[in-house]
Amino acid sequence: MEADYVSVTEVAGDEVSREQVDRLCSRYYWAGQYCKGKDVIEAACGSGQSLGYLNNISRTFEAGDYSEELLSIARQHYGDRIELNQFDAGQMPFEDHCKDVIILFEAIYYLPDPDQFAKECTRILRQNGKVLIATANKDLFDFNPSPHSYKYYGVVELRNLFSRYGFKTEFFGDTPLDSLSIRQIILRPVKKAVVSLGLMPKSMAGKKIFKRLVFGNLIAMPAEIDDGTTQYVEPSPIPADKPDTKHKVIYCTATLDSVK
Repeated sequence: MEADYVSVTEVAGDEVSREQVDRLCSRYYWAGQYCKGKDVIEAACGSGQSLGYLNNISRTFEAGDYSEELLSIARQHYGDRIELNQFDAGQMPFEDHCKDVIILFEAIYYLPDPDQFAKECTRILRQNGKVLIATANKDLFDFNPSPHSYKYYGVVELRNLFSRYGFKTEFFGDTPLDSLSIRQIILRPVKKAVVSLGLMPKSMAGKKIFKRLVFGNLIAMPAEIDDGTTQYVEPSPIPADKPDTKHKVIYCTATLDSVK
């Protein structure tokens, strides 16, 4: 049975925390520095809040997702502005060595075979091309995995994955724990207990109740972001040889040394 990714994806209009919107914007603002004037793919683009922003700054831009239902939501917003195609990140419909950047944000844990994705990246990217990854940090003590996930990758696991295929990696941390609100800090042990006992809500409605408890007032998820949606804070460089326990989100830049 195919996983229902819509059930675990915040789409336009859903009530979310201000932090979620900031995190969404931050990862794409970070990606933007690599995408300006480049030929770019976003795999697992979801309902597409990022698509207009990336399309505006890239030389060429193409995107897609495994879920046709999520793509239909993106198409309703963008119309014919951006061509969107359904594809698997492990089998992407692009020619050899034709792109400069491949983006996979908050999705590597949904891939049944991340090695196949890494291989595809070596096929599609030009020399010095980059894979950009953003992922929830599995190495936090109160980490809560998605119900449809296969395996989460932290700093060490991402470094090992991409090094097997000739990539050099750099890592950055976003949303530092020392910037959390007092409410979030106090409730982290509660979240840990809820996760450990298997009581974390699986539905979006249940998650919304939990978010209100942790974050307070919620806001609507935008259909499309731009460079003024939120204020950008540069992520912090972090070591590549040990798990990170100081940030909620991990960014990875994997640069392809040479093409074959």
